[in-house]
Amino acid sequence: MSRYARQMILPEVGAEGQARLAGAHVLVIGAGGLGGPVLQYLAAAGIGTLTLLDPDHVEESNLHRQVLFSMADIGQPKAAAARRHLQAARPDLNLHSHIEALDAENVTRYLCSADLVVDAADSFATSYILSDACLAAEKPLISASVLAQRGYVGGFCSTAPSLRALFPELPETAASCASAGVMGPVVGMIGALQAQMALKTLLRHAPSPLGGVMQIDMAELTQSSFRFDGAPEPETKEILRFTSPGLVPKEAQVIDLRPKAEAPLLAMAQARRLLPAELPWADLCPRQKTVLCCRSGLRAWRAARALQAQGFDQIEILAMGDPA
Repeated sequence: MSRYARQMILPEVGAEGQARLAGAHVLVIGAGGLGGPVLQYLAAAGIGTLTLLDPDHVEESNLHRQVLFSMADIGQPKAAAARRHLQAARPDLNLHSHIEALDAENVTRYLCSADLVVDAADSFATSYILSDACLAAEKPLISASVLAQRGYVGGFCSTAPSLRALFPELPETAASCASAGVMGPVVGMIGALQAQMALKTLLRHAPSPLGGVMQIDMAELTQSSFRFDGAPEPETKEILRFTSPGLVPKEAQVIDLRPKAEAPLLAMAQARRLLPAELPWADLCPRQKTVLCCRSGLRAWRAARALQAQGFDQIEILAMGDPA
């Protein structure tokens, strides 16, 4: 136990708390800039079991912020490279790594055995899929996002409101680290905060991280926090859920909102390509299930809100990501 001696000496941890961490199973989605420090700190703290999902490969442009990896890892799956580094640092760690993306089709399977979930994917679709599943399963979710020199981390679900209660709508723009840039240390700071909030949640510290948000703005050199314990959940009729290709029924009307130059038409027999501006004049049935597809989900979300105003009440969103 000398490995954890400096942690166990804390009265809020102790032998009982360390045993609780050793028996915990944490599901981590993403092994990038946020997921790297999350995985390292959770493993180092003595978490018994970690399950990791990440479909991507290590690229040289990742290395300024994803410091879990090295030049030797370039071209390797992040899940596999992360596994090697984490097992080298802690051989007794029970680690399950999967070269796979989290989606609406597999979320229940991976969530069922986890005690806590960490959303380190920085994706609209992933965050809302996880929040919906964690809310239904009453499991805690630690979610975060970073861009440029700013970021936040919050504790959702279980005893707290969901991500939808705090963010009922998507933002106006879908900027990413690739398009808007990001500074590496800020990502590391937010990832470390995610790990700390996960540990405090598992140790049942008070006040609980669940229902709280911490924000860091290194451009202005400020930090802040707030509670949202009383935030109401959105009305069921207002909720737009993200789906997966394997869950789309054959009778659904599927609309691909991406222009031809952006991506090939969605590979579904019933899919048709319509730009957002063409939707008001399309021959769509308001009483039929409608699936709107785009890259991140942002265009589909906006189009779905416009269709809801016209009486459509069975809309789901399909975020396909960047073309392979």
